[in-house]
Parts: sequence; structure tokens; C-alpha cells
Amino acid sequence: MKRPDWVILLAIWEFLSSFGAFIGVIAIAVFAWPQSAWLQGIARTGMLFGLSIALLVLLTYMALSVAAGIGLITGKEWGRILAIVHSAVSLLNIPIGTIIGIIALIYLTKEDMRQYFQSAPPGGPAT
Repeated sequence: MKRPDWVILLAIWEFLSSFGAFIGVIAIAVFAWPQSAWLQGIARTGMLFGLSIALLVLLTYMALSVAAGIGLITGKEWGRILAIVHSAVSLLNIPIGTIIGIIALIYLTKEDMRQYFQSAPPGGPAT
């Protein structure tokens, strides 16, 4: 079965989302983290704790996006499931993420897409 064009577009969305999270990680590392040197005591501890949580969330989001994109391109069922999870999380990214998230959720839960990903050969789908 030929890989649907929408799968490629969704994989591109996954990789663009991961790039956005990467930009967030870089921004925290370059701009926010060094500013904690000016703080003292509990303020510094609070800022470093908050930035650590933000970094953890961004890195997790980035890993989810990259894994989902790779899974979609290779035609794996776990890639479709990760893309559904990522699409649900993207609903919080108002307005673009919400629109794309809704479209992706509708598309990835269709029966023909479910069959495509379950019938993909072990080495990946035929192009």
C-alpha cells in the first residue's frame, strides 16, 4: 500500500514541533538560566527549579515529536499512536496547534489509516 500524502505532512508537523521545542530549550539555556546568577537564596532556587521543570517538559515534548515523526514515516503503529498523543497535546497550542491537532486527530483515527499502519511491512511501507 502506498504511503498517504497526509502522513508525510503530519510527519513534517511533528518535526517542526520538535524544532520549536528545541528553540525553547536553547532560549532557556542562553537567556533565562544565566539570569539566575543575579538572584540569591530562595529566589534563585525557585527560578532554577522552574527552569528545570520547563526544560524537562520541552525535552519530553521534543522527544515525543521526533519519535512520532519517525514512526509515521516508517509506517509503524506506535508512530500513529504517538502522533495521536502529540496531536492531543497540540490542541493547547492556540490557534495553529489547535487547528492542526484537530485535523490530525480526525485523520489518524480513520479506519483506513488504522489499517494502513497495521498492515505496514516490518521494514516500513512501500513508497
